[in-house]
Amino acid sequence: MPEFSNALVWFRRDLRTRDHAALYHALRSAKQVHCLFLFDTTILKPLAADDGRVAFIHASVAELRERLREVGGNLWIAHGDPAEAIPAVAKAVQAEAVFFNHDYEPDACARDAHIRKLLEDDQCHVQTFKDQAIFEKDEILTGANKPYSVYTPYKRAWLQAAGGDRAFAAHPSERHFAQLAPPPKRSPSIGSSKTAISATQLFSLAELGFDEAQLPTPGGEEAAHTLLEAFEPRVGRYEETRNFPALASTSTLSVHLRHGTISVRALARTAFAAMQAARDRAGAEVWLSELVWRDFFFQILHHHPRLVADGQRASFKPVYDKIKWATGASAEAHFKAWCEARTGYPLVDASMRQINQTGFMHNRVRMVVATFLCKDLGVDWRRGEAYFEAKLNDFDLSANNGNWQWASSSGCDAQPWFRIFNPITQSEKFDADGDFIRKMVPELAKLDKKYIHAPWTAPAEVLKQAGVTLDGNYPRPLVDHAEARRLTLERYDVVKSVPGEAP
Repeated sequence: MPEFSNALVWFRRDLRTRDHAALYHALRSAKQVHCLFLFDTTILKPLAADDGRVAFIHASVAELRERLREVGGNLWIAHGDPAEAIPAVAKAVQAEAVFFNHDYEPDACARDAHIRKLLEDDQCHVQTFKDQAIFEKDEILTGANKPYSVYTPYKRAWLQAAGGDRAFAAHPSERHFAQLAPPPKRSPSIGSSKTAISATQLFSLAELGFDEAQLPTPGGEEAAHTLLEAFEPRVGRYEETRNFPALASTSTLSVHLRHGTISVRALARTAFAAMQAARDRAGAEVWLSELVWRDFFFQILHHHPRLVADGQRASFKPVYDKIKWATGASAEAHFKAWCEARTGYPLVDASMRQINQTGFMHNRVRMVVATFLCKDLGVDWRRGEAYFEAKLNDFDLSANNGNWQWASSSGCDAQPWFRIFNPITQSEKFDADGDFIRKMVPELAKLDKKYIHAPWTAPAEVLKQAGVTLDGNYPRPLVDHAEARRLTLERYDVVKSVPGEAP
């Protein structure tokens, strides 16, 4: 028996109708369900006008609205401050309850607590649900009832808790779509001049203050499921192919997972099903482990909000905040060259061009460029983290922070500080034929694979024949890796007094 006459579902990082926890529970609990998406001005305001994420979200919201209309419902669309928009729409539709899914970022948690209070002050119930994680918050703890800070034992506990595929059960909301509120004949006036709300129109990107940016990848849940279906036959080879940026070996679903156009449960179910096939087991296990890493970083941020408190970044291991990072004109020039893909190391430059041009970077080379910034150039990892935040279409605060701290060795379960990737050997190992470099750095395309990883080692005649001019159309290396490694080991001397950190 429904508990409420009217309910409102607030869509956020979950732009889909399939396997959606809050929508499922709202449809089970209310006689009539209204749906809302908010273009949150507090989030949008600092973004660049050409931010590809906004275009992706905009396209996904458009598809979500059409999907809801196809099944007899509608999507309210608002643009403004959530503290004003959410209570206003809830009041307008006479919602007795508002349903939404959990977020784990500290700012989002504070926002949600504030919205909850505003709604409850208006005698409106608030119901929230786990949706973007398989296990969240305190669901996976050590035997001592403490959060894990090392991935491998966390993964073992995660897999045990999953109990096969029981934790991946879908929310079959399609069964209840008849309870969706039908579209109104007109869009009533709601809220103040600071908030625009419509039940009949989708604001254009220009109206939201953004350019008609090219989509990083097609938005919406249909595109997400198409990608997943295309990846399923390849999942068995994921372990052996995932580290090679020139290969189309990954699922390319990260931006969809980030914005919730597909559920994490759908991906976990696919991985688990593939694990049942002997030929696919190894690859599927590794792919599933990527989802476990995602949950791991969510729970790290939940238990250690100090890592990103008040917009600042703190090292998970506090002693690493004592490191003296490079400063001054040289450091600024090096950071600028790293951002602009002018380091002189082809794999690093190819990777930085990939993120600058597409808003995506292959996971293997994310590690390479992050380690290069911290340990070859000596630049504070926080600057690289902020750059990725601005550029990545699949940006996720917990994973971005966790991975950058892994690269700088300052985080939980990080690589040891004395382990420093050699950008040349990484290039030779993971782009042996130079295909990725040639694609992203075409001025080096005619170089033989013997020299493409380190063009400055090529004889002058070879460079001439390939059309490469060092310090002309391609730069010499910013630093000598061997010397940079020596300086990094000196810089990290401050952590040697910490148990377990010495080599």
